[in-house]
Amino acid sequence: MSEKPRLGFLGVGWIGRHRMEKMLETGAVEAAAVADPSPEMRAAAVELAPDIATVDTVEELLTQDLDGLVIASPSALHAEQSIAALERGMAVFCQKPLGRTAAEVAAVVEAARRADRLLGVDLSYRFTSGMQRIRELVRGGELGRVFAADLTFHNAYGPDKPWFYDPAQSGGGCVMDLGVHLVDLALWALDWPEVIEVQSQLMHGGAPLSDTASQCEDYAVATIRLASGAVLRLACSWRLPAGQEAVIAVEFYGTEGAAALRNVGGSFYDFDAVRMRGTATEPLAERDSDWGGRAAAVWARRLASGEGFNPEVERLVDVARVLDAIYQR
Repeated sequence: MSEKPRLGFLGVGWIGRHRMEKMLETGAVEAAAVADPSPEMRAAAVELAPDIATVDTVEELLTQDLDGLVIASPSALHAEQSIAALERGMAVFCQKPLGRTAAEVAAVVEAARRADRLLGVDLSYRFTSGMQRIRELVRGGELGRVFAADLTFHNAYGPDKPWFYDPAQSGGGCVMDLGVHLVDLALWALDWPEVIEVQSQLMHGGAPLSDTASQCEDYAVATIRLASGAVLRLACSWRLPAGQEAVIAVEFYGTEGAAALRNVGGSFYDFDAVRMRGTATEPLAERDSDWGGRAAAVWARRLASGEGFNPEVERLVDVARVLDAIYQR
């Protein structure tokens, strides 16, 4: 590995470019090559890193002298591209979902283990200051025995790229796009409890989803029961008339109080974290909006420090298994 790890960037639309910027801001890594089918997107990446090499395809990108690959391509490609990079000795940072199914996620994790390479997924909401504080309360027992959690993510718009609406390319609709964050946050905060039952209802256009081969769900509800007796209730949607751009909340209820992360005024970026005791509410953390690139920056620093495979990524398979159960597959 060179003095600074050399990174390739596969897909530099808005999210890919933002994560690239945040990684470079750490000073721990350098941008060596970029691939994107859009000349405009490649040009925008060059503005961030003028010396970066530009190529047309992922195959060309994988032949570059790289220490890591940052993936922001359509979901159907994530597992295959991640494995290809890992087998070439590259570390990987991938947008969620890492795979469309638990089998795909497990295959990527196993490839990272065999290669002893750092694997990261952009589960960005973990890095809000509020969620960090809530996790401390939950794991520290300050809420008592947590017996319930309500998890919500309603997006009034829905994705703007056609591939999101093709189950073969996306792996699913609002659950795969938004619900993955909710399931991850709940299991992560609760220290990876055993899930014993999942019940769900998926809908499309206001009716039960019937054609899973050609349609994606745009509304979903699920009940997740844990071995501890706790119950998680999940709801997510695209294009719900919620009266604001987004409704995002992760709420934990315990025998000694509750804690919640909730978006402010429909924002996708501004969150308040609060602790509740009876009818009283108190703030838990300062409101922050510059958290979106923190997962990327942390991965870049860990790569630069020489870190290889970290067994904690095996938990990504646990999240994917719950998603599989929600999809009843």
